[in-house]
Amino acid sequence: MRKETPRPVHGNHRSLLATYHSLSSRKEGLKMEQEIKAKKKGLSRRSFLKAAGIMGAVTVAQKAAAQMPTLVAANPLVGAIDMHVHSAPDVSSRCVHDIELAQKAKEMGMRGIVSKNHEFITNDRAYLTRQVVSGIEVFGGITLNYTVGGVNPAAVDTMLKFTGGCGKIVWLPTHDAAHHKAFFTKKPDAGGIRVIDADGNVIPELRKIMKSVAKADVILATSHISPRECLAVAKAAKEEGVRKVLITHALQSPGELSLDDLKRCAEMGAFIEHAYLSYLMGPNAHLGWMRTWRHVSMEMFAEAIKAVGADHSVLITDLGQYMNPIPADGLKEFILALKNKGITDEQINWMVRKNPARLLGLESM
Repeated sequence: MRKETPRPVHGNHRSLLATYHSLSSRKEGLKMEQEIKAKKKGLSRRSFLKAAGIMGAVTVAQKAAAQMPTLVAANPLVGAIDMHVHSAPDVSSRCVHDIELAQKAKEMGMRGIVSKNHEFITNDRAYLTRQVVSGIEVFGGITLNYTVGGVNPAAVDTMLKFTGGCGKIVWLPTHDAAHHKAFFTKKPDAGGIRVIDADGNVIPELRKIMKSVAKADVILATSHISPRECLAVAKAAKEEGVRKVLITHALQSPGELSLDDLKRCAEMGAFIEHAYLSYLMGPNAHLGWMRTWRHVSMEMFAEAIKAVGADHSVLITDLGQYMNPIPADGLKEFILALKNKGITDEQINWMVRKNPARLLGLESM
């Protein structure tokens, strides 16, 4: 695929970007200023909040909504959220560390990022990154591999208690998933973590985690489990009151869910995640380790999006690997490539702004 050179942001567009990034801080500043004035007038805090909610916050939201089309026309990443990126420190080589990741995303006009690590939690790092890089939402979560005890309810509950409330996603096992190990070793008995029993029922430990996820209203993501497990998890999660289920890079190895599977998951309320990394993988990939993974074409992505609906789909990059594109650059390439395959601006808006914001509990812009 021919890479398009990112369009520089100059003049009015740069001013608009600055306005976009300052909206949240302006909103808080406006609220503080109005609260001081309210106290001078003798208004109760309850009365002030009611007035401020109607007069102050709405005005800021209206300005943001009015400016968004102009911003997006200049830069398709404005307001976008990448819910699946990797960064250093890590046991694998990464092209950026946490601070660089957030700085680059902010410079490119993005609204937020979610950092994933296969070994430990990332919400603690997300909290610290926010202290260094302001004006961008940074979140994390936990991946249930052996390093955190596998499908470990205590690890999830502890992650959710961490300072800052930045833990938003509980990812099921990745490289320690039984399906992942069997897929890449070609050995059905390669070991690993299974999230369903022989009868296809979700294991009790995962049921307990689902209750915690539902209570905290965070996201349960399927990671590298099998299609059969994905369907069982989506069903059980709905039964346990989980409102946010994400089928991780659904077309990518080792999951490779069929369109029928994706539709069934979406019918149970799950969101379908599509990763730009899947496009870079395959037998012709520039890195050796990526050649053992399935190549997902833009036509395949477009077909899945149209089959399931953009309102149930999310675009992410899954980037951050050494010698791969920086995540923000990759997301822009992904958006432009899908538009060339007939995906509309409105569909893109659902998949990189509306749905991620909803899943992360953010206000829609």
